[in-house]
Amino acid sequence: MPTLIHEFSWPDRVVVGTIGLPGARTFYLQVRTGKQIVSIALEKQQSALLAENIDEILDQLMTVEGNRFSVPTSTPIELVDNDQLEAVQEQFRAGVMSLGWDPTTAQVVIEAHPITDTDAEDDESLDEDGTNEIEMLLVRMPVGTARAFAKRTREIVGAGRPTCPLCGYPIDADGHICTLPEV
Repeated sequence: MPTLIHEFSWPDRVVVGTIGLPGARTFYLQVRTGKQIVSIALEKQQSALLAENIDEILDQLMTVEGNRFSVPTSTPIELVDNDQLEAVQEQFRAGVMSLGWDPTTAQVVIEAHPITDTDAEDDESLDEDGTNEIEMLLVRMPVGTARAFAKRTREIVGAGRPTCPLCGYPIDADGHICTLPEV
């Protein structure tokens, strides 16, 4: 099975954004270099973990003697990106994701693979050669961009529905009924 790799080594833009109202939002990881743009759907939890783990990697790198990778402690102002997502055409929904560090290029590396259904072979997923083509997103971003990406992602995740102070569950726009645990 050939793999179609959507690779971005020094992207012009890499962000997490949403479409929809809180409680019914779809999260997207969107990457662009020039006119090439890829959007993949994520779960809210995947987005939150991605931001958290990127910050952990960057914070660990800052402890390296001399901070030789020039990891910023906060988001460089010139890298703040609060713009909406560009035209979204979902490439795939992310399943397995991995995060790493490439010391040779001083970049954070994100790999995202689609959710696969190995139980059912769908003839519609076959290409013209009769083989399945698997996709993958590979993003390499420098440390400043990674710090900005993590900050924006935390803000996007946190902009959802408010949490009920009694039960801890999200409050929907059309109301909320608390079910408190029995004592």
